Amino acid sequence: KVEHGRPWVTLKLASSFDGRIATASGESRWITGPEARRVVHAERARHDAVMVGAGTARADDPDLTVRGMGEVPQPVRIVVSRLIDIPLMSRLARTARDIPVWICHGPDAGREICEAWEGLGAKLIRCDLNGRQIDPRSLLQELGEIGLTRVFCEGGGALAASLLGADLVDELLGFNAGIAIGAEGQPNIGALGLGRLAEAPRFHLRDVRQVGDDILHRWTRN
Repeated sequence: KVEHGRPWVTLKLASSFDGRIATASGESRWITGPEARRVVHAERARHDAVMVGAGTARADDPDLTVRGMGEVPQPVRIVVSRLIDIPLMSRLARTARDIPVWICHGPDAGREICEAWEGLGAKLIRCDLNGRQIDPRSLLQELGEIGLTRVFCEGGGALAASLLGADLVDELLGFNAGIAIGAEGQPNIGALGLGRLAEAPRFHLRDVRQVGDDILHRWTRN
């Protein structure tokens, strides 16, 4: 997809079998087992960048690094956050000088928070807005112009919905665990605003296999 000016996008969704990524209180570690998490680390290693939304960065305080795979190059860690509302004491902030952190923000992000993150060593990338959120096409265009060719998106629900709604997901990587969380849990994909089933993005199933106690399914776009 680089010829279209944007990187290839793999969207990873790890959820309960009823499609939830966290309980109502936000607890999400760990829905899937260690074998599934090892596959995720391998996927991170074969991409240029790992990308999450601000909500995931706040809720999980992730490292977004490749671990347990030996000496491998670390992917760039990207957070999509219109107003850069990410804690300055987060793991990403504390390690930004060691492993690259890029923050894709809107034109209305405050100057002070921009300067604070730049002072920590992060690279800031200004993107256009589409309504109240960052335009996903602008986001990927910017990343493509910088030179990224493969981006591994790990959610959360709002960012996943934004990319799917704009038809920008090339590959879906789904993990389903044998656990039920219920309707009050947080969905793995946010609102898409669909009126008819024909409007829903569809993917071709490429692979299904058992990974530990979880199911891994891989899909590619039509």
